[in-house]
Amino acid sequence: MVIDYFLAIRAFLQSAELGSFSKAAERIEVKTSTVSRYISELEADLGVSLFNRSTRGLTLTEGGRVFRERALRVMQSLDEAREAASSLNSAPQGVLRVTMPTSFGRRHVIRHLPEFMARYPKINVDAILTDEIVNIIDAGIDVAVRIGVLPDSQLMAKQLATHRRIVCASPEYLSRRGHPATPAELASHEAIRFPLTAEDKWVIVSPSGRSSSGEVTVKLGGRLRVDDTEAVLSLALAGMGVALLPEWAAGGALREGKLVRLLPGWEARTSTATATPGVWGVYPPRKTVSPKVRAFLDFFAGLYAREGYWQEPSA
Repeated sequence: MVIDYFLAIRAFLQSAELGSFSKAAERIEVKTSTVSRYISELEADLGVSLFNRSTRGLTLTEGGRVFRERALRVMQSLDEAREAASSLNSAPQGVLRVTMPTSFGRRHVIRHLPEFMARYPKINVDAILTDEIVNIIDAGIDVAVRIGVLPDSQLMAKQLATHRRIVCASPEYLSRRGHPATPAELASHEAIRFPLTAEDKWVIVSPSGRSSSGEVTVKLGGRLRVDDTEAVLSLALAGMGVALLPEWAAGGALREGKLVRLLPGWEARTSTATATPGVWGVYPPRKTVSPKVRAFLDFFAGLYAREGYWQEPSA
């Protein structure tokens, strides 16, 4: 006897849920006799009774409960497989809710949305610019752009770009105070500091072979503290001191000669953490990434990977 197991399991699960062959038949749009035949064939194949039948309806036997538990997993896996395969050919569409840091978003997301939306005409975008860390599941967010080192979580993430910090200053400031030749000399300069930094220091990581320890910690001095990347950039351009700025903010000014990179070849960060920071697209955990989310992640990862992108004017 050959059984159509897919249809038989479907009929079994509906019968177990509804407690009736006739109701299951109505839901899956077949005859009641067809559902009864599927269940009989399953019972004969398995060698156990799946239901206790009475005038009051159907109840699962012990064998029926065991079979139902496994059958539900099988159908769920099949649904996920179908969704994963069909999504490859489905056009990205629907409302995409995306949140991003304010400065980065204005410079490197918002200005590219016309191109993104022209490429994907069926996607509507709700963009939320905020420097607060939003609970994307509670807020119904599809994608969050985040910068730095990601904390451990159940969220999924795709790296869109590397995140480099650059020690820099304006030519006018350097003409007054001179160029620091070593990381240690930064301590004698005016630093434009970020008040949100837990420790008032920069960690300068040495290129291979320049330092036995591999890094130099510089205690900062200076009269200015600012809690906004754009403000730090403006003050650095105005000659107010040495700044530690992300490449995504300072790249254009460096290319145009308005800022000068100091200690070229060295890397800088604000802590001794060894995890690699990045620009990330973070999204809720799912078996299958929706086409609209995949489209956003792939578009911006490709854009940021373009040679020389971070040196292009962004504001």
